[in-house]
Amino acid sequence: MAPWEKELATLAENRGRALVGYAYVLCGDQRSAEDLVQDALVKVFSRLRRLEGGGYGVHPLHDGGTTEAYVRRAILTLYLDEYRRRRRWTGVKHLVASEDRARGPESGVTARADVAAALGRLAPRERACVVLRYFEDLTVPQIAEALGLAPGTVKRYLADATGTLRSVLAEPHRTTTDRRAAR
Repeated sequence: MAPWEKELATLAENRGRALVGYAYVLCGDQRSAEDLVQDALVKVFSRLRRLEGGGYGVHPLHDGGTTEAYVRRAILTLYLDEYRRRRRWTGVKHLVASEDRARGPESGVTARADVAAALGRLAPRERACVVLRYFEDLTVPQIAEALGLAPGTVKRYLADATGTLRSVLAEPHRTTTDRRAAR
C-alpha cells in the first residue's frame, strides 16, 4: 500500500465526519457536503499520487502542511467554484423567490435549522468569511490570505453577513398579549 493510500484511509476514517461538517456549514446541504468532501479528497490525493509517480511539485506533507488543511482548502475552493458556475446560469433563467419556511417553537433543533437557513441567505463569499471566522476561528488577515482578498473586503463581507444574520435570526417582537399568554 502506497503512503498516500494509508494517509487517505486514515484521514477518511479519523476526520471524515469533521470534513463533512465543515463542508455542510459552507453549503448547507448534507449530500452536497459529502460530494464536496469526496471531490476534495480526489483532488488532493490524485495530486499526491502524481507526485509519488515522479511528477513535479511539492508534497503537502514535505511542505510543512497537513493533508487535512489541504483538503479543507480544496473544499472551500470547490464550493466557491461551484457557486460561480451556478451564478452564471442563474442569471439565464427567471426565478421567483418565496419564503417557504416558517419559524417553529424554540428548541436546539429549530435554532440549528434557523442558523442553517440564515446562512443560506448569505452570498457565498460572505458565507465563506463567516465560516472561516467563526467555525475555523481564523483572523481577518488569515481569511484574507485564504480567500485571496484584501482585509478590508473581508471585514465588509463579515459586517454585511453579520447584519443579515441578525435580521434573519432576530426574535420577533412579542406583544403584551403574547407575554400574558406565555405565563
